[in-house]
Amino acid sequence: RIFQKYIKDNAVVLDGKLISMEIKSKIADEVRRMKRCLEKVPGLAVVLVGERRESQIYVRNKVMACEEVGIKSMVTELSTDCAEAEVHDAVMQYNKDPSIHGVLVQLPLPQHLDEAKVLDAVWLEKDVDGFHPLNMGNLAITGREPLFTPCTPKGCIELLLRAGVEITGKKAVVIGRSNIVGLPTSLLLQRHHATVTVVHAFTENSKQVTCEADIVVAAAGLPNLVRGDWIKPGAVVIDIGTTPVEDPSCEDGYRLVGDVCYEEAVSVASIITPVPGGVGPMTVAMLLLNTLDAAKRILNFA
Repeated sequence: RIFQKYIKDNAVVLDGKLISMEIKSKIADEVRRMKRCLEKVPGLAVVLVGERRESQIYVRNKVMACEEVGIKSMVTELSTDCAEAEVHDAVMQYNKDPSIHGVLVQLPLPQHLDEAKVLDAVWLEKDVDGFHPLNMGNLAITGREPLFTPCTPKGCIELLLRAGVEITGKKAVVIGRSNIVGLPTSLLLQRHHATVTVVHAFTENSKQVTCEADIVVAAAGLPNLVRGDWIKPGAVVIDIGTTPVEDPSCEDGYRLVGDVCYEEAVSVASIITPVPGGVGPMTVAMLLLNTLDAAKRILNFA
């Protein structure tokens, strides 16, 4: 079954919002079953440092999503100039709280904080973002399984599978190699037996490399980087980019723009994700799923 908003220029437009609603419905059923059997529900804690507008929006969306499915949520907000010890203390407080089963630190952090040290402080069994070195390492090693897979890459693969896209043996290009998105996405695609090329700032002939791909995953954070002539006719395009661009005509004064020039790509691709409404809702759904899995593991609930 292929989920779509509509078909435009022969491209199936995947509706991440619709798919995420279906996933969240199943999560809510499981949360109700847990509450009925154990009189407990999964708990998710977020540590938010600073006042970045996008980060505040992301955290608000995560809290609202928790409410939708019955997951308990807690947020600690710290000032932009807070000491690293304050962030560490907030994380440790949630690590030790038995009612909290998932802990995440909203990224990016202010530059004076050591991101690696902060992420390392999250206990492995509560690392629902999947960024702990052991989770990332196990994702990279054949035959090992991470406790958690990073939410955005996990959501991308879920979209591909639900759309019936054949990944095995296909050429995939991932544009961007960040630890949060690009790297784990390339590792997940390899787990599904794709032949993966990673395009980054130092890649020569990025357009030519991307043109050969059956599956293109854009995760560079550069609006409209991927033009229509970068895409092989019939390729599958997953756009992870969400850059806020000022637009006075929008209610919030800005709109989200993807890494792919949608208007051009939609007439070339066979399947494409919109921005917003594609990968974004799937990321939140995967976070809820990881939190549910963490609670089940910690509470020994099958």
